[in-house]
Amino acid sequence: MEKANRSGLKSKATSLFQTAKKYWNQPAEGQYVSYKEVAFLSGAGFGAHWLTLLASSIGLSATNYIVGPSIGLEPMHLQIMLNVANIIGIPIGIFRSWYYDNHNLKGGKFLPFIQKSALPIFLLSTLFVWLPYERMDYITKAVVVEVMYLAISIAMSFYTESYNYFQQIITPDSQERSNVMSISQIVYSLAPTITNAALPALAGMTWGRDNIWTYRVIYPCFTVIGLIMSLIFFSKCKERLILPRKKPEPVRMLDAIREVAKNKYYWMIQAAAWIVFLESGYGVILTWSFNYGFDGKYVGAPEGIASLVIGNAALWSMMVCPFAIKAMGKRNVLILINSVNVFVIIGFFFVYQNIWLICILTYINTFISTFWNIVQHNISADMRDYHQWKTGVRVDGLFGPLGMIGTVIGLFTGMFYPYIYEANGLKRDYSVLYDDAIRNNLFETLIIWSAIGAVLNLLPFFFYNLTENKHKGYVEVLKIRAMFINHSVNKLEDSELIEAMSIIKRARELNGKKPLALDKGKIKEARRLPKKTDEEKEKRRAAIAGSKADFKRVKETNLAIERSGVIIDELNKFTTKAGLIRIAEAERTLQNGKLHNYTDAAEEMARAKALPKKTAEEKEIRSDAINLARFKKQASRLIEKYGIENIILPDESIKTELQNRETPTFSESMQVRKELRAYAKAVSVYEMATKPYTEAELLLNQARDYSHLEELEALAATKA
Repeated sequence: MEKANRSGLKSKATSLFQTAKKYWNQPAEGQYVSYKEVAFLSGAGFGAHWLTLLASSIGLSATNYIVGPSIGLEPMHLQIMLNVANIIGIPIGIFRSWYYDNHNLKGGKFLPFIQKSALPIFLLSTLFVWLPYERMDYITKAVVVEVMYLAISIAMSFYTESYNYFQQIITPDSQERSNVMSISQIVYSLAPTITNAALPALAGMTWGRDNIWTYRVIYPCFTVIGLIMSLIFFSKCKERLILPRKKPEPVRMLDAIREVAKNKYYWMIQAAAWIVFLESGYGVILTWSFNYGFDGKYVGAPEGIASLVIGNAALWSMMVCPFAIKAMGKRNVLILINSVNVFVIIGFFFVYQNIWLICILTYINTFISTFWNIVQHNISADMRDYHQWKTGVRVDGLFGPLGMIGTVIGLFTGMFYPYIYEANGLKRDYSVLYDDAIRNNLFETLIIWSAIGAVLNLLPFFFYNLTENKHKGYVEVLKIRAMFINHSVNKLEDSELIEAMSIIKRARELNGKKPLALDKGKIKEARRLPKKTDEEKEKRRAAIAGSKADFKRVKETNLAIERSGVIIDELNKFTTKAGLIRIAEAERTLQNGKLHNYTDAAEEMARAKALPKKTAEEKEIRSDAINLARFKKQASRLIEKYGIENIILPDESIKTELQNRETPTFSESMQVRKELRAYAKAVSVYEMATKPYTEAELLLNQARDYSHLEELEALAATKA
């Protein structure tokens, strides 16, 4: 028996090795990412963590060892400083979000920012901890910390956001994305596992967690290694967005914000993000217990060992998460883990005076939190794909400006826990945490509020219904749209054509069919077959495998039936009643010319809003009419403001000349900047004034592209 087990393990190991070898340079059929690229992404994540280790350890919070105990700033002052930083960061964040969707940097949409911001993060964070705070008065320290924090935040925001976005577009397949992220994060998790174990131990043997010299000497050793690793490994990774090969139009910020605001899934994710501050209060219990509780018996090495063991919890959740997502779906996983976490947080209330029980609950909490870290990136990516399907525009960075609402909310909610700290006696002197009575009262208050926050954080996901199969259908539609556009600009590749046509063919075959009955009875029957002899065992094994394969085929067919409606609706969207009305309105709009004063736009908006909205078709017709009327009102306002004769698209050569003009003096450089702003404004006014025309032209071009379906089907038949 033991020999058979060894043989089975060897066979599995050999099979795994052969699979890895086979798909090391080329991805498996139907997949996008090779094993080699997964390995590089894993190494990149490891390097990213160590690179940002010191920078991410600098925060304007009473729980931060650097600015709190080490530098000595008060909790409420730190929160005020954070609010100031957040206010200053709003316009910077808006620019960053716009720039993501409109830059022309070589190397991809997000990779250039990862590569260009890595060195500034290393230099700024190292400079921060080496400034002579010991010789500064309190006000000077606060000002210096504020300025340096802002500089670090700018670089960190570009780096971390780009890294998060990049993971979301490494593959358009939702399940593959979950698998890739889980595998890469298993390797990535080695970085925090090592640092969580080493740093407390090294700090305990040297200066301690609340001494600035720990961060001046120990942390930079890790960050320089992270800098080198991240630059090497990120250079071998690719971005994969399903976009047509024609040059995309610039994404205007106000238009993007208006469209993003209609994305219901975005608001669900944001609602959870706004509430999460309340859930986070219990997070200080473990480190403060080790460093201030139990008469200092567990300072240093015990905390390092505990951190090492607790960090291991993330490994298991990374391994389990892809299977959980596949079995339950992302929404159900989120609801389950958040529900369990409510009880875990409540559990802290009864065990916070026992360091080892705190460790056990923190282990469970880490296991749960890692699920969230993986799933949140996946649902954010799904939400962006949904938005591209819904609006026809790919937006990534410009989700950011609306997210600034959370920043404004944070100006007020961020004051909550500093108030709790100070109300419980924690101000500038962190030694009060050595007092058991003060520390325990504070812990109880933090746990109660965290439990309330965990319950509130759970609620938005009950309304999240973007299933994996819906997402797959939207991605298939994006592939079909890309096929039509690429054909129109003579850049269609055979592989794209064949893939899109296979999607269409399958949808036509299944559309309107009823789902097949799912029955596991045959699997159960196969498992009841006799297994005494080798022949019976082999027969039973084959029967189980066959019945499982049949069950899987039926399940996949049912999912394809569900998706088929979305695909057929896409193909027929110009022949429905709503589609024909849309085309007729577009043709009338083109007859008006590019610039036209829509003096009756307000009345048209009133008529559009009065349209019936009982059926799905009526809602679609009404929505189209409102959007068109909105564009016309906007155009009419601009023409009335500037005069139709003054709305002219400036020649692009003006911009080129301004960008290339030499400016030896400050006044000349300011003049160029002024002229560039005037050029940009003229372009913006022209584009908004002609938007009814350009939108109509775009729709008619798409309808024309879709009319070539039969031609493309015939072409695909010759390529198959």
